[in-house]
Amino acid sequence: MAEQHDPAPRDPAPYDALLLLSFGGPEGPDDVVPFLENVTRGRGIPRERLEEVGQHYFLFGGVSPINDQNRALLEALRNDFAGADLDLPVYWGNRNWAPYLTDTLREMVLDGRRRVAVLATSAYASYSGCRQYRENLADALAALEAEGLPLPRVDKLRHYFNHPGFIAPMVEGVLASLADLPEDVRAGAHLAFTTHSIPDAAADSSGPVAEHGDGGAYVKQHLDVARVIVDAIREETGTDHPWRLVYQSRSGAPHIPWLEPDICDHLEELHGEGVPAAVMVPIGFVSDHMEVLYDLDTEATAKAAELGFAVRRSATVGADPRFAAAVRDLLLERAATERGKVVERCALGALGPSHDLCPIGCCPARSERPAAAGADSPYA
Repeated sequence: MAEQHDPAPRDPAPYDALLLLSFGGPEGPDDVVPFLENVTRGRGIPRERLEEVGQHYFLFGGVSPINDQNRALLEALRNDFAGADLDLPVYWGNRNWAPYLTDTLREMVLDGRRRVAVLATSAYASYSGCRQYRENLADALAALEAEGLPLPRVDKLRHYFNHPGFIAPMVEGVLASLADLPEDVRAGAHLAFTTHSIPDAAADSSGPVAEHGDGGAYVKQHLDVARVIVDAIREETGTDHPWRLVYQSRSGAPHIPWLEPDICDHLEELHGEGVPAAVMVPIGFVSDHMEVLYDLDTEATAKAAELGFAVRRSATVGADPRFAAAVRDLLLERAATERGKVVERCALGALGPSHDLCPIGCCPARSERPAAAGADSPYA
């Protein structure tokens, strides 16, 4: 049967729901340690260490902003779908805090949903940013199966790091941050593109097997996004700002190599070189959750103040309407593909659109665990 082109798909079939799948976060002081126990379960981390880590949350009243940010994104998605006459319910579930993924999937099944598109609030390839979410989906499906409930088919939407609707708000944020710098340092400002540091070994094995190697798909994808943003800033301002990809939020044992340099070390290096200012651009994060608020707005900003170094932090995408429209685009693109159509896939930069189905060996697990929504899924 010949493939049919569908240049403007508006039909969400075969999907009957969208699931917003996120990390979750505490919503009060009493939630902090139990939340961290969920995050670190199986790693043998003592409670005393979790209480120490929890101080980051206690600085903000024990409340992570991520849940409210997901509520805002949920509303933005529903508004966008309604404005586009797309009649598709949107649900929300988390890996580590209420509403828990298993509870949300159960609710969806009881509501009669049988084919679910999943949007994870992580735009790039990595174990923790993709496969671990797929493992959580498999765990939730196994729990429903044990309860005797019918299992929905779940399909994770492709990585959206280079979708125009994800990149455009970040470009706008960098422009606003540059404009907010004193005029005498603006042209010489460096751009520090930040993302979550992960172990070198996890980075090297990220993405499909063909992309494994130094930094893997994780580093390649971030570098590609940074180049796109730098090109857009140059086109808009006429200034070619120096830039570098740097890292934040390291949490592993000191003897294990993680991606470097750290953002605070990088700011110190820039200041030592006589650079007049910098803009921190958190391209690795969808919203201003705790790691952005603490590691950038608190820790890195304090380091800059200590140095007497002018810095600004640009905005994340959050619930920007352009991102909500991008999610609709990704959903309808995947729906059309599942119906056997061929559609144009939006992507900026040099890497092109990502795969729909994670292949075997993509972002391999730390240990053998089933993962849904991939070529190795036990749930077809």
